[in-house]
Amino acid sequence: MEKAGRRSLRHWGLLVGTLAAMLVLVVCLVGEKKYEKTTPKTTLQLRKLLRRDPRTLCQGMNILKIPSSRRNIARPPNPGFNMVTKNSGRRIVARTQYRIVTMLKTPRQITLDNGLIQLIVSRPSGDVVGIKYKRSDNLLEPNNLRNNRGYWDVVWNKPGDNIYYVDKLQATRSRVIMATEDQVEISFVKTYNVSQQRGAPEVPLNVDKRYIMRRGRSGFYAYAIFECLEGWPEVKIDQVRMVYKLQKDKFQYMALSDTRQTFMPRANDRKQGQQLAYPEAVRLTKPSNQAFKGQVDDKYQYSMEDKDNKVHGWISTDPSVGFWMITPSDEFRSAGPMKQGLTSHVGPTTLSMFVSTHYAGKRAGIELKKGEAWKKVFGPVFVYLNSAPRSKNTTGTLWNDAKEQMIEEVKRWPYNFTQSKDLPSSDQRGSICGRLIVHDRYMNDSLLSESSAYVGLAAPGEVGSWQTESKGYQFWTRADKQGYFLIKDVRPGNYSLYAWVPGIVGDYKYEADITIKPGSKIKLGNLTYEPPRNGPTLWEIGIPDRSAAEFYVPDPYPTLMNKLYKNNHSDNRFRQYGLWKRYEELYPHHDLIYTIGINDYRYDWFYAHVTRNIGKQKYVGTTWQIRFKLNNVMGQGNYTVQLALASATSSEIQVRFNNRSIAPPHFSTGLIGGDNAIARHGIHGLYWFFSVNVPSSLLHEGTNTIYLTQSRGGAPFRGVMYDYIRLEGPSIRHADT
Repeated sequence: MEKAGRRSLRHWGLLVGTLAAMLVLVVCLVGEKKYEKTTPKTTLQLRKLLRRDPRTLCQGMNILKIPSSRRNIARPPNPGFNMVTKNSGRRIVARTQYRIVTMLKTPRQITLDNGLIQLIVSRPSGDVVGIKYKRSDNLLEPNNLRNNRGYWDVVWNKPGDNIYYVDKLQATRSRVIMATEDQVEISFVKTYNVSQQRGAPEVPLNVDKRYIMRRGRSGFYAYAIFECLEGWPEVKIDQVRMVYKLQKDKFQYMALSDTRQTFMPRANDRKQGQQLAYPEAVRLTKPSNQAFKGQVDDKYQYSMEDKDNKVHGWISTDPSVGFWMITPSDEFRSAGPMKQGLTSHVGPTTLSMFVSTHYAGKRAGIELKKGEAWKKVFGPVFVYLNSAPRSKNTTGTLWNDAKEQMIEEVKRWPYNFTQSKDLPSSDQRGSICGRLIVHDRYMNDSLLSESSAYVGLAAPGEVGSWQTESKGYQFWTRADKQGYFLIKDVRPGNYSLYAWVPGIVGDYKYEADITIKPGSKIKLGNLTYEPPRNGPTLWEIGIPDRSAAEFYVPDPYPTLMNKLYKNNHSDNRFRQYGLWKRYEELYPHHDLIYTIGINDYRYDWFYAHVTRNIGKQKYVGTTWQIRFKLNNVMGQGNYTVQLALASATSSEIQVRFNNRSIAPPHFSTGLIGGDNAIARHGIHGLYWFFSVNVPSSLLHEGTNTIYLTQSRGGAPFRGVMYDYIRLEGPSIRHADT
């Protein structure tokens, strides 16, 4: 009986305990709901951030009570910053407890460690040989040589010499620039010696490669200072870049933008594939993943305009890790915001391109004359690493986080923590503002129509020279729809102010040079751009936007497709391989004929004026025709053809009126261009503009024909892309307008 009573009491005790626990749980849940209803939104966001933000996990937080104030903000955790919110008359400050930055030096390398990542740099050469993050001992490919994992290189030649050299900028000495608990900056210097030039040619430059690790940052910063001293040999530089080659067995998903991301083939798939018209383009015939069989891979299919190239990289899905190249500013890149450059490609490889002649030609390189002194800083850029729990959308989570980090880096620019005097902080820079007004007497005299102007500062030069300028720095912005613009954080120096307006032909250049000094705040007032115009518009083809994207871009060959673009994104149709070959299929017996008032340029104007293969790989020039009617021809005054090109590669456009064979032609551009945009899947390269004077005697009443001949043959990729063509009548009012 006693045993039975004790068992009964234990049962009752367990029951009462369970009921009490359930009651406590209910009270907690009700209290939590009440807390959520009565607590300011910023406090809830802060607490959620402390729980979820991948940059604060496992870092430990101290919640401190301090006197209240009127501030009511929430910030993500950053080194040296607190997250602050207001709650019931007090402030709550969450201070991140990140590990200090440490440095370990050995004869072969320097290791930087902030508790989030480890960066290993070879000594004294200055190459990144290892990046340790999470469970991975090295995100870079460990089977590569130490100087072929993370490195800088330069492609250069001596003027007049057709031999090109690749210099990997191997440093000969290293030093510590700064070492505190919050930040370490290290330097690796390559010094050019004029008197000791034996063995392999060396680019005549001093180069100081810098790496920075900061407390609490999930990544590292990198930049380099290039300098040519007075009296050194002349040199031409076609390419300056930073390269990271990642673990080939881990990183298989590439992301460039919201619409350009996918799983990628492997480097070995390319080696076993079929090379197409040039080495970079390969048809995958024996891929390790059969889903890629028959596809074309070409690194130029992943190019991007500099203005859009802020973040790109690779993702490993096991473990779930992202490797990202973040570029917070375009000021140190070459040739302006429309310049296209490489990003990431099969390898897996991630690039930061600072100077290149891709999509622009040799004019966009850097040429230093004998004895010319020059100095420029490339970077800093931020190599960002992130991770996330595995899920159905791990890639999307990592990509979105990388975009958020990019936005943070852009807001922080210019950085104030670098230790080089060649990187001025914001208070050592200046600004310029004004208003650009477009005045075209034959158009509605409104301000900039619906598109906003690109306005920029670049080295003094001729109209439009900014698109090939690479020696100096460039600073660009977009004006608002009323034409107002502000360019801030400009380095001190002498500049010209340039502009161009989508929807308007030609280029603008302010009449005087601009001198920026530390603290300058220059106000220019109203600036008026009068675009090229001689008379009223009789007809036009295309949109003056420096691109051929509005013209007919054909479907790709099913056997030569890159499935990244199979969804037919309108802004990426042109990135497929072999589209130029479609011209001969569309026009097998004669070249393109376009009739004003009947044809539509969206469907009837081929995107590229290319050569024709007449057999045995013999390529000849082609002649396009524009047919139009005039009810009468004005005897007084001249007509004008405004001809804008979006790209040109070793081409010559000859223009003739109503006589296909007259020699010489009525107008010729001469041999122009070297951007190779047709082969490299670019919808534009460099911009060219010509005003063609047309005496009225060359025209007649009724049907007229303009012959556009691309006269240079010999290769499949010689050709042009048109941007816009307009026929203007004489300045007197014309009956056909």
